[in-house]
Formats: sequence, structure tokens, C-alpha cells
Amino acid sequence: MATDAPYLLAALHEVGVPARAEHALGYFPTAMRHLGVPVPALRAVVKPAIAALRKAPVGDAIALVLDLHGSGVFEGRQGAFEILGALPRVRRALTAGQVLALAEGNDNWCSVDAYACNVSGPCWREGALTDAMIATWSASDDRWMRRTALVSTVPLNMKSRGGTGDTARTLAVCERHVADRDDMVVKALSWALRELAERDPAAVQAFLSAHPVASRVRRETKNKLETGLKNP
Repeated sequence: MATDAPYLLAALHEVGVPARAEHALGYFPTAMRHLGVPVPALRAVVKPAIAALRKAPVGDAIALVLDLHGSGVFEGRQGAFEILGALPRVRRALTAGQVLALAEGNDNWCSVDAYACNVSGPCWREGALTDAMIATWSASDDRWMRRTALVSTVPLNMKSRGGTGDTARTLAVCERHVADRDDMVVKALSWALRELAERDPAAVQAFLSAHPVASRVRRETKNKLETGLKNP
């Protein structure tokens, strides 16, 4: 059935492309099993489950999300995050412990970004995660948790993800990562600033003037401020 984790994982396996899986492991290496499922195909597999879960008990939805997340399959985890992004009532029913548990094992930028945009960012915006928790991630030795902290600012500002703008909290996170030169963190800092630039360009310009950010961050953010594009 559509809301059964083994069924969904089998369906994902059927649409997997081995050559794509091999390529993906070079693009975003992960300890999880990669089936090579294209994003449109993954969403097509998960769509019936989302429809069925709209009226199902929220506990059933959470159980499915946790099963997919813990499957050890990259696309299963992505499917879990897709469900939470599509069903805010389910996300809001997660305990703080469950929200934090869903961050565990995100060992690549794709999983991190799906989690931050669909789970941690909205939960932070709605008060289910605290500023202190995000600050803890910023201070982590784990590059993926530091990236999670930055990408969690995106749903504060991106209109299509429910954001209405939050300059203060976004820049507080960005400031903690000015000196971080890990490539995955640098790219996330650029994204966070570029997204805020849509809401508060003056604040972003002032931030660039006041801080010695990486050259990539400065270039991409200035492009966004001046042309509306990351790379014109």
C-alpha cells in the first residue's frame, strides 16, 4: 500500500537508474545506499503516499517518515523529507527529539538541504526549534551540521517555502560562519545571503561591507544584489 515503507522502497528501487546511482555517489558521496532515482520519479512515487496521509492519523504519517528515514536508502530519506515538506500538520506534530533525530546521518549536501528546507527551517520559523539549537549546530565540528544551520535560514526568507523574512536571525547565523572556509559551508553561506537579499538587500550589502567573507560568497551575493542572478 502507498503508506507502507517497504512498498515505497520497492517502488523507488524499480525506478532507480544504476548509472545515475554511480554518478550521484561522486556528486554527493554518502554512506547510504543510492538507487539512482531521478527527482521527478521520486516525487511521483511519494505523491500517492502524501495524498493518502492527508486524512490519515498523524501518528501513521510520522511512523512512515521515521521508517523511510531509517531505511539506509538515500531516496527513502529524501522521500521522508518530501512528505514532511508537503504535510505541515505532520511536521508540526513531530517532537523536538524527532526533529533532531531526523538530522542524524545526513552526510551529504542533498540530504542536508532537503532536511533544512523541509524540516528544521520551518520548525525553527514556527518555534519548534530554538535559536540556541541552531547556534549549537553552527558550533559543531561536523561540516554537515554547520551547513544545516545556514540552510535552515532559507525557509525564513524564501516566499515559496512560507518565509516572510527574518533579517536578524539570518544574519546572526551567517556571522558565525564568516571565517569558515569549508566548501560546503561557504556555498551554504552564499545561499543564505542570496535568499535574504530578496527580502532585505540593504542589510545584505551592509553585511558584505562589514565582514571578510570568502570570495565566492562575495561574488555570488554581489551578483544577486546587482543582477538578481547568482551567476549572470
